[in-house]
Amino acid sequence: MYRHNLLTKFYLSIAILFSIGILQAQSSKGKLFIIGGGDRSDSLLTHLLSISELNTKDYIVILPMSSEEPDSSYIYINNQLKKLTSNPVVMLNFDKTTALNQKWTDSLQKAKLIFITGGDQTRFMNIVNNTPIKTAIHDAYQNGSTIGGTSAGAAVMCEHMITGNQKLNKEYSGTFDNIKYDNLETSEGLGLVKNVIIDQHFLKRSRYNRLLSALVEFPTHIGIGIDESTAIIVRNNEIEVTGESEVIVVKNPKGIKKYKKNNLISIENLEMSIYKSEQKFKIK
Repeated sequence: MYRHNLLTKFYLSIAILFSIGILQAQSSKGKLFIIGGGDRSDSLLTHLLSISELNTKDYIVILPMSSEEPDSSYIYINNQLKKLTSNPVVMLNFDKTTALNQKWTDSLQKAKLIFITGGDQTRFMNIVNNTPIKTAIHDAYQNGSTIGGTSAGAAVMCEHMITGNQKLNKEYSGTFDNIKYDNLETSEGLGLVKNVIIDQHFLKRSRYNRLLSALVEFPTHIGIGIDESTAIIVRNNEIEVTGESEVIVVKNPKGIKKYKKNNLISIENLEMSIYKSEQKFKIK
């Protein structure tokens, strides 16, 4: 009996420690500010600066690696930010040769606000994945920094990132004109937000098919479509909408069936919500 009680206490302690580890992994001192692309109004960036709680000695880092023209991408947002804040704004345009530069990654980790510009999310992750850059972003986030991004910079926030490509159509098309299984291409993102799939330019480009396809591939995830000039603010498991348009949320698909002919699918039921600025909702 004594030995049984000891074993019971031991396994209970392990379970408690495991639960604490999960809670710590899901919580962060930082915030995410994820913009759906399009025009960034001064009021939207003012909101970003406000939640970042910058002190006089804090600085902002721009990561422009998604862009084909990183210098232009940096200049554009830097000119806008200079009107709104006196805090220094610096560019860290990493590539494969500077990804291991400790001075650069230390500077990235200590930034109070990190912003990822638009472009091609795959280009960004090809530079960042499995490098100290990704670790520095995570460390900054865990320590209380705000991580922002727009368009491609929104897509990279997820664990499973939509690339924009289709597996069944090798030629890239800006229109995702079908809902089929095993067609949506995803790859590893930053993983700053778990159990969520994010799509951007959502209402403007009618990307419902793409997000529904993602939900078929990841049915336990929550699909979030962010329209242009609109952002979500992620504080652990609570999300707030801000900006000019709306955010679409789809989740809990029931009765998913996959058919071999033409890779078609059917879903018997799912939940869909529409949120506007200042409204909030929860994620897992």
